[in-house]
Amino acid sequence: MKIDCLVAEIGSTTTVVNAFNLFDEVKFLGRGMHQTTVDTDVNIGLQNAIDDLKKQLNVKDLSYKELFASSSAAGGLKITVHGLVYEMTAKAAKEAALNAGGNIHLITANRLEAYHVEQIKKIHPNMMIIAGGTDYGEKEVSYQNLLDLKDLNIPIIYTGNIANHERIKHLNCDHIEIVENVYPRVDDFNILPLREKIYETFEKHIIHAKGMSHIFDLVNGTIIPTPGAVMDTTMLLDELFDGVMTIDVGGATTDVHTVCDPKPEFQKFLEGEPKQKRTVEGDLGVYVNRKLVYQHMKKGELEKNLQLTSEKVMELMDHEPFIPISQEGKLMSSFLLKTCIEEALDRHVGDMKRVFTTNGLKVIPDGKDLSNVKAIFFTGGALIYDPMSKSYLESYLKKQTTKLIPSLDTKIYIDHDYIFASLGVLSRVYKEQTKILLKQTLREV
Repeated sequence: MKIDCLVAEIGSTTTVVNAFNLFDEVKFLGRGMHQTTVDTDVNIGLQNAIDDLKKQLNVKDLSYKELFASSSAAGGLKITVHGLVYEMTAKAAKEAALNAGGNIHLITANRLEAYHVEQIKKIHPNMMIIAGGTDYGEKEVSYQNLLDLKDLNIPIIYTGNIANHERIKHLNCDHIEIVENVYPRVDDFNILPLREKIYETFEKHIIHAKGMSHIFDLVNGTIIPTPGAVMDTTMLLDELFDGVMTIDVGGATTDVHTVCDPKPEFQKFLEGEPKQKRTVEGDLGVYVNRKLVYQHMKKGELEKNLQLTSEKVMELMDHEPFIPISQEGKLMSSFLLKTCIEEALDRHVGDMKRVFTTNGLKVIPDGKDLSNVKAIFFTGGALIYDPMSKSYLESYLKKQTTKLIPSLDTKIYIDHDYIFASLGVLSRVYKEQTKILLKQTLREV
């Protein structure tokens, strides 16, 4: 069987391979899966996933023209961020790193201290991002921070004051990349150039991660971080719907991706919020972090819903597999999903805040305004396959009185084929075909 393109999603535990035809008839063909072999060589797990794809398609021979990939294996994309002022340059660099699918392990503002450098050594990130200073403004903090970190021999992306470019080039360090200032002017977030450079750096250095040294032996296209690929899809959805939100609940984390502008009357208050925003909640997941989610629930709530004692609930959490098999396990995962949705949205969505001014008490918007979101999308197995997902979201929206949420009549869609991450990878090469595939996988709920 001849296939135009395969897209592999190489996760920490599972490798998924999705097959697509892109030319004569644009179509999603099927999926193969296998355990990721990151401790030895990921190519073994990748080849085994392709073999499983053959079984799913019921073919003996399979050939493909191109193979692209995304990866969250080997710990994902670990990033540290170092800026001048936390709410300005450091925040801008953080938003770009999250947008690209990074896991932020440390954020610092102003000059680095010795203990910061020791922290970075222990974290051993995949890359460090240095920002600081508007263009032709303050330049010494970002430059001195770069000098403090350059000898760690960890990839560095400099995205600060343009006035430092020439003297950074004179350092002649191969592991330092320079990109446009992520915060060139006050309240101007220039995220996309840094986002692209993070992708490039990720692909360039991914082969150094354990088990990844021969990844390009099979992959003849680009490799990007899997969460960043979901944001790529969300950005493409914005072109189709003009204001979107994607919610992705997984076993370990819950990610919320939004692309939208605030209401015109809120614009002056929210200059520091990027149009494209991703938040990743590392304590919200229905499997790996289910006990942390349980702690966010009201005392006795889960026990009441399951009609079980606390001891039985703990036993269920300890023994129920990733894909629940018992009726109690399925119900437990569903109630955990509800909490993940509510907590993740509480952290992502802005609010109306009371402030005292010289003219008295005022109420102003603070944080991301989602009033202009016109479509909401569910991806991730927990959301796609739970029949209560829509009602959980609607219940959350109905309860809000001050949050800057989408309207109650906003349409909700699921990623029926569970291919958002693969489509994000595809969109970087085959944008028009990806739009067709998007329309095929979307189901209104």
